[in-house]
Amino acid sequence: MQLTRHTDYALRVLLHLTVVPTGRATIPEIATAYGLSRNHLMKVVHHLAQGGFIETQRGRGGGFTLARPPADIRIGAVVRHSEPDMKMADCAACAIRPACGLSGVLTEATNAFLSVLDRYSLTDAARDRGRLAALIAALPAPAPGVSEACVPS
Repeated sequence: MQLTRHTDYALRVLLHLTVVPTGRATIPEIATAYGLSRNHLMKVVHHLAQGGFIETQRGRGGGFTLARPPADIRIGAVVRHSEPDMKMADCAACAIRPACGLSGVLTEATNAFLSVLDRYSLTDAARDRGRLAALIAALPAPAPGVSEACVPS
């Protein structure tokens, strides 16, 4: 199972917000720190806000924060929200589908994968909070003059 880049970015944003001292971030800050596309990150942040994982604030001093405590945000819920299609194979158009049991096996494997992710929260993923915070603090900052209020509507 390989997660999309969208889900990867979503998890990075949420972990970042979990450990930064202010609990707030901006798109330029995260894009610069992790070397991510600002345009793609804007879509990710917008999608996370639609899912109720983060809250956004536009304008000067704007940015985004977690919408609820990290212990209440389950990794499985984020993955389900971020992944448009969790199918491991396209069995619908397969010629041998009527006699093949692989589709059921793959569905069971996907459910098991998500079940494991459901057991963990952002708090669990950030259990080494001090070290994560130090690594994040050492990441590059946005260049001077870059608008810090870049938040999608």
